[in-house]
Amino acid sequence: MERVISYVDGFNLYFGLKSKGWRRYYWLNIQLLVQNLLKSNQRLVLTKYFTARIAAPPDKQRRQSTFIEALETLSDFQIFYGKYQLNPRQCRNCGFQDKVPNEKMTDVNIAVEMLKDVYQDRFDVALLISADSDLVPPVRTVKELFPNKRIVIAFPPDRWSGDLANSVNRTLVIGRKTIARSVFPEEVKKQDGYILRCPSSWK
Repeated sequence: MERVISYVDGFNLYFGLKSKGWRRYYWLNIQLLVQNLLKSNQRLVLTKYFTARIAAPPDKQRRQSTFIEALETLSDFQIFYGKYQLNPRQCRNCGFQDKVPNEKMTDVNIAVEMLKDVYQDRFDVALLISADSDLVPPVRTVKELFPNKRIVIAFPPDRWSGDLANSVNRTLVIGRKTIARSVFPEEVKKQDGYILRCPSSWK
């Protein structure tokens, strides 16, 4: 059996779902999604999920916290946090100023974890769920230094990178049927017995 570690770009996946209008799938069991992408001769060793805590608005913050708590109930699952910051933006025409959210460090965190795992011989196949072309350099480095290791890209819905596709062994696009089979039940029980419920606006 091939050992697989999955690296999931949380915001890239989320915005792919959002651009498709698939709000009903936000309550997504990431571990199950990865398992549904594996071949019959592959075994999932670990899933590494990369995200950042949003600071506002409060309702979105609560929904994200609930979702992350649900993910924390999964076994063989690790969460890595970057930074989520608001950057100022000004309209050139009217001078209106607002702030644009910008997630930082995910690509760096993925690169570090992937290189660490390949040096420790923890996987045969790295399954990367992202379409961020900033990941091309670490992917190429892994392939150059460890040509016997394989890297597979699973592009989130409505996301694609030709540069990334050309740098890996195989690509696939995560389809709606696979996502629909990978959602949490409406209620998820934590280890202490507390029940987490899918946010009503995601139904």
